[in-house]
Amino acid sequence: MNDTSAQSKVANGGSPDVLRVMSYNIHHANPPSKPGLIDLDAIARVIRESKADLVALQEVETGTKRSGGVDEAKLLAEKTGLHYKFFRAIDYDGGEYGIAILSRFKLRNVRLIPLPQKVEAEDRILAYVTVKVDKQKIIFANTHLDATRDHGNRIVQMQRILKEFENVSLPVILCGDLNSVAGSGVIDLLDAQFKRTCVDNCPGTSPQVNPRRTIDYIATRNIKWPLLEYVVVEETYASDHRPITAAFSKQQE
Repeated sequence: MNDTSAQSKVANGGSPDVLRVMSYNIHHANPPSKPGLIDLDAIARVIRESKADLVALQEVETGTKRSGGVDEAKLLAEKTGLHYKFFRAIDYDGGEYGIAILSRFKLRNVRLIPLPQKVEAEDRILAYVTVKVDKQKIIFANTHLDATRDHGNRIVQMQRILKEFENVSLPVILCGDLNSVAGSGVIDLLDAQFKRTCVDNCPGTSPQVNPRRTIDYIATRNIKWPLLEYVVVEETYASDHRPITAAFSKQQE
């Protein structure tokens, strides 16, 4: 498949030859322009329009008071027609707060790995699953690194993530809000073991309006499928981050 035909299939959507991946910090489904409102329909719309097969979500809640006690991951799965798994990072506001994975494929070998800290801060986790895409098993991973100004936490957290996958032979797709920009120690560590889907002149992902920083990533390891496109979706309403997507050709070059 040449690049032109592959890009066309991506644009038209629905091709069985393309795997689409999304990473999205959803800000607990609260549009920044509407404090206190929970708009899961807006997040679900963004996911559906992306036609993503695998979705990594950060800042997801279940049972919290500020989110009206709902299970956000479950409702998003119902609204998008995808399988799901919520992963708790902390207890919060009468419920739980963490990350989630949505998938068009059945979730297998579900894992949650607590991440370390150098200084006390909010607990962070790595979550991953194995999915079977056609005949290929893939590990799909999601994380949200520490947001404090102390970079030491993010460094040790990335080191733990890399250790988890260093001896894994399966293809790995790692997504997440890493709260780190290119050129930082965290991203230098990532680059030593993974290949980012955008390396140079990457559009900003945060904040959602006039984004100044690129801190959300999709990165791969042992993937033989060629990258067809990487997109920062110009979505400015649903969250305080812009979602990112990557599309891979299942037909190897």
